[in-house]
Amino acid sequence: MDRLLFWFEGRKAAVSKETIALGIEYVGTAFHGFQMQPGPLSVQGVLERALAYVADEPIRVTAAGRTDAGVHATQQVVSFAGPKRPLSAWVRGVNSAIGDDVSVIWAERVSEDFNARRFAVRRRYMYVFGESDSTPAIGKNLAYWQDKILDVNCMQEAAQVLLGEHDFSSFRAAQCQASTPRRCIEKISVSRSGRMVVIDIAANAFLMHMVRNIAGVLELVGSNDLHASDVEALLAARNRSLAPPTAPPHGLYLVQVSYPNFSRHVEV
Repeated sequence: MDRLLFWFEGRKAAVSKETIALGIEYVGTAFHGFQMQPGPLSVQGVLERALAYVADEPIRVTAAGRTDAGVHATQQVVSFAGPKRPLSAWVRGVNSAIGDDVSVIWAERVSEDFNARRFAVRRRYMYVFGESDSTPAIGKNLAYWQDKILDVNCMQEAAQVLLGEHDFSSFRAAQCQASTPRRCIEKISVSRSGRMVVIDIAANAFLMHMVRNIAGVLELVGSNDLHASDVEALLAARNRSLAPPTAPPHGLYLVQVSYPNFSRHVEV
């Protein structure tokens, strides 16, 4: 009987689970977005295969943000239930099996009910423009390159129109399925570093293509084709068909996700 109990307790320990949160970064160029789908390469698919290698069983992750094809991340957060392993195994072990375009940067044990998507209270993105007479070979897909100098002061002024809670119907994709177009932008700024211009934006949540649509509008402001008053009118119109084209995905980065219970993140 004692031997049977010993076996049973050992068996329970072998299959016991814990919930893990990972911070990951990736270059989105080669991927058809984060979310796994039949056929095309996805960040989720690559990550789950590497996690299964360490766990020795299938793993399914939940992500804070399902980034589109071509979009990058310096800190995406995912969560999953897996067998007990040293945290180093979820970092170094996964990285040894994951390939060159995705990397785990940290791992944390979290509460059993933690969900990377539902528990997130704030997401922060950066949209990067580059200025060059010709598109560079190195970094071609890491910024949206312009053959002109953008007026950062005008972009910064226009961006402040979007601060706070609004109906962002003019800035969401036609196929967006969110139940409400209202979102609260907590922070938005436009700054220059050398030949790079960066939109830094944080909100409680974003609509589909919302950041890229904002970037598309602010690009025209930086080119002096639109003004802050035009952005205000577009916001009030609540009509996507009146807005400029969506900026391409390769300038967009998910850089931070915030949670009420822990604040593990990498400064950018």
